[in-house]
Formats: sequence, C-alpha cells, structure tokens
Amino acid sequence: MSPKLTSPAAVAAMLVAMMAAPAAATDYVQAPGSSLAFATKYDGEVFTGKFGGFDTRLSFDPEQLDSAKLDVTIQLVGTSTGNADRDSTLTGGDFFNVSKFAQARYVAEKFRALGGDQYAADGTLTLRGVSKPVTLTFAWTPGAPATLSGKATVKRLDFGVGGGDWADTGTIPDEVAISTRVFLVPAR
Repeated sequence: MSPKLTSPAAVAAMLVAMMAAPAAATDYVQAPGSSLAFATKYDGEVFTGKFGGFDTRLSFDPEQLDSAKLDVTIQLVGTSTGNADRDSTLTGGDFFNVSKFAQARYVAEKFRALGGDQYAADGTLTLRGVSKPVTLTFAWTPGAPATLSGKATVKRLDFGVGGGDWADTGTIPDEVAISTRVFLVPAR
C-alpha cells in the first residue's frame, strides 16, 4: 500500500527527502572542434604543437564538485609542431617514445571552485609510464555545447621527456604550457 500525501507533514517530508538527494552530475563527451596544444621554447624560440588527438570524458556540475570526474586520453602518435625534424625528435625515444608509450592519460577526481566560472581540477598525468600530479585550471561555459577552456603547466623532466642530452633547461625549459578548449555534449 503506497503512502498518501494528504497531510502537510507528509508532503513536507517528501520535499525534504527530495532536496537532500544529491543531484547527479551531467556526463559529457568531447565534440568536434576541440583542441589540445602545448607551447615551449627551443634555444629561446617559442614553438607550439598539437597532439595527434585526444578524447575527453567529463562528469561535471558546478554545484556538485564532489562528484566531478575528468578523464582525457591523449594520442602522442601524430604530434605536430609544423617542423618535420622536431616532430620526429619529439616522437622518438628521448622524448615521447611513441613506439613504447603511444598515449598519455590525465585523470582528475578532485575539483575546486576558484570563483565565477573558474575551476581547478587536481589530477594525475601519466606520461611515458610515469604518473605525477598536475592541476588544470579552467573556465566552464554551460551551453550546447558546453565549453571547458583550460591551461596547465607540465614539468617535462618529471616524466623523462627530453632527458639525456636534452635535459639542459637552458636549451628547452622544464616547464611546458598546455592549453585546451574542449567542446562537450551530453553523453548518450
């Protein structure tokens, strides 16, 4: 027998129970037009590049940051800077070593509000078999599609990228700037 909601106390109890239930974050997948790029210097000259591709899955609601999750798989094969010699060096054993590590992965399960539409995702980047913490700061714009525009700094030597003869930070800085603009649509 189902309870009847005829008394004000029963209706109030039901409303309180509904309000106490946590809202589910929306699950998103990456939409076309998204970008993931990096920038650094070689002998004082700035250069930029794009990874071979990436796939983003996000569970996010700005009101429920405790349930937010971000998972990005990055294809290192096909990384391009517009310079064939540099591109072949980047994919070789001294840098990304794509024959052994074709992908990198970033996973975040701790999110913080920074004010306004700004957030931080504290996650772990796994690159060349090494996992280290990396924070992605981003702006969130809801809509159809929603947009996550973010940036992070990665210390390449922490991951063994550009070690050996390339470890000289006077030639290539340790810090590499990462930027992304991800268009997201609800997962089906």
